[in-house]
Amino acid sequence: MGATGAVGTYATMDLYSCGYKVIAVGHRSGDNGFFAQYGIPYYSVDIVNKNDFDKLPNNDIWAVVNLAGSLPANMSEYNPQLYIDSIMTGSLNVLDYCIKVGASRIVYAQSISDVIHLYGTKNPIPADVPMKFPLNNDHSVYAICKNASVNLIEHYYAKYGLKRFVLRFPNIYLYHPNKYYYVDCVKKWHSFRYLIDRAQKGLPLELWGNPDVVRDMVYVKDCTQIICKTIDANVNGGVYNVGTGIGTSMRSQIEGIIKVFSPQNSPSIIIERPDMPDSPEYIMDISKTVSELGYIPKYMYIDYLKDMKVTMEITPFKLLWGV
Repeated sequence: MGATGAVGTYATMDLYSCGYKVIAVGHRSGDNGFFAQYGIPYYSVDIVNKNDFDKLPNNDIWAVVNLAGSLPANMSEYNPQLYIDSIMTGSLNVLDYCIKVGASRIVYAQSISDVIHLYGTKNPIPADVPMKFPLNNDHSVYAICKNASVNLIEHYYAKYGLKRFVLRFPNIYLYHPNKYYYVDCVKKWHSFRYLIDRAQKGLPLELWGNPDVVRDMVYVKDCTQIICKTIDANVNGGVYNVGTGIGTSMRSQIEGIIKVFSPQNSPSIIIERPDMPDSPEYIMDISKTVSELGYIPKYMYIDYLKDMKVTMEITPFKLLWGV
């Protein structure tokens, strides 16, 4: 579910590359023939509409990966009902489909908003901590719905034995032709894409706030590696952090962007702005993801920048996403 989204497309293709027989399901009416190139069937399904699931195969399904649902980053006009419908009702419909077809497991994308109260230190955030939600921002209802869906999943595990792999997603870094997102329904540049764009032109880059603040910079291909690991994992599941377990400082982030994207003969300079706000600081504790799923991060910060640069040049998903 969510196969045409940013992470969903990468995940679908990674699962295919790992040798799994994949069925792509998305909300879009069509995929422009993208998945057919690989022999992957595509189904257009509105997960809010229970009857739409009748389009899908009704047997021989091992795992369902649910990456669908409305996002604050895509919301130009605030409508919390979209979260209720696509996340809560949608999750319930997906769970019922899992039981109907006898699936072994469900993989679900949880929001990092449930641990935002633990931001602000270099102490890694554990996987198994009580879920909370921000009380008063554009992620509040979104996080409430995500948490409720995780509780639904736990109920289906207890009642039906449906194995559950709830993956807590921080910001997943990847290339997508859309450089913009919404904050409180206001359209803005993705900050890292803005910095990359300026670095490509050799323009100065501003380093805001405390340059030693760190963030766990996880690349989409490590995220999809974890998704692939869940498919055959011989455990009952639980909540797993997606991340690298390493904090990359703001200074290192800026320096890396200049190193990879800026012209060698006229590299961008750094302008320090300690008067500006700090970046959110967090590191994910991935010890459970490593021990139970066998995950080993492959893309450290510079590795991900180099790979993303190649992806930007070859645009492998242009038939699906445009350029």
